Amino acid sequence: MDKQVIDRFIKNALAEDLGDGDHTSLSTIPADAQGKAKLIIKEEGILAGVELALHIFHYINKDLKTQVFLNDGDAVKYGDVAFHVSGNVHSILLAERLVLNCMQRMSGIATKTHSIVTLLEGTSCKILDTRKTTPGLRYLEKWAVRIGGGVNHRIGLYDMILIKDNHVDYAGGILKAIDASNAYLERTGKELDIEIEVRNLEELEQVLQRGGIQRIMLDNFNLTDLKEAVRRIDHKYSTEASGGITLETLAGYAATGVDFISMGALTHSVRSLDMSLKAF
Repeated sequence: MDKQVIDRFIKNALAEDLGDGDHTSLSTIPADAQGKAKLIIKEEGILAGVELALHIFHYINKDLKTQVFLNDGDAVKYGDVAFHVSGNVHSILLAERLVLNCMQRMSGIATKTHSIVTLLEGTSCKILDTRKTTPGLRYLEKWAVRIGGGVNHRIGLYDMILIKDNHVDYAGGILKAIDASNAYLERTGKELDIEIEVRNLEELEQVLQRGGIQRIMLDNFNLTDLKEAVRRIDHKYSTEASGGITLETLAGYAATGVDFISMGALTHSVRSLDMSLKAF
């Protein structure tokens, strides 16, 4: 966990929620009231966000006490209790919605990712996330993918050169884009992998003749062409299949021998896992 990133996120989230005060708690509960609450799971899935939740509680009030029963990555079912928290009631209530929003979203992503990873068992293929994340929540959503057993692609625009179709077209072609990327790395002294997206076997041949990259993204290839592309690449570069891959077609794509399959659905269309924080 990157504490600096998380602390900035918590600060902004609390400012959005708190405004000039939690007037409901201030008007109904004594400021020094003490209490306990438990995090109750309300459906089956993979738990994620426990470590984050503990950090949120301690960020809000370092005197809050927690007792953890389930950890990130654990399989959970209806009625399970993930943890207890005790201490100042105002602090618990301030943390409640932020903890739940984060844990429900992260657990939904971890559950979805785990289900896909299970479908890939018996193959060497790994599942990748994308940049199709909720603005401001990318760190948490990609964290949840890892908890679910997936692999993070690049975190942002800064940690890899990924030459996609628009870059190719604006640059004047695949060869010009590859050459320009390598010249940029040499000029700046940056050490970044280069991935190139190809749209057909003809573009693939151009890449194989030029080289100068580390990974090839095979975008919207049908199974026949994907298998042929993987054969031609022959482990010279790592390979990634992307575009239009569904749960029904996933196994077929993995069976082609491709190294990675990227799916935006891991983060952009996930249903949150139901849970609640209840006083006891």
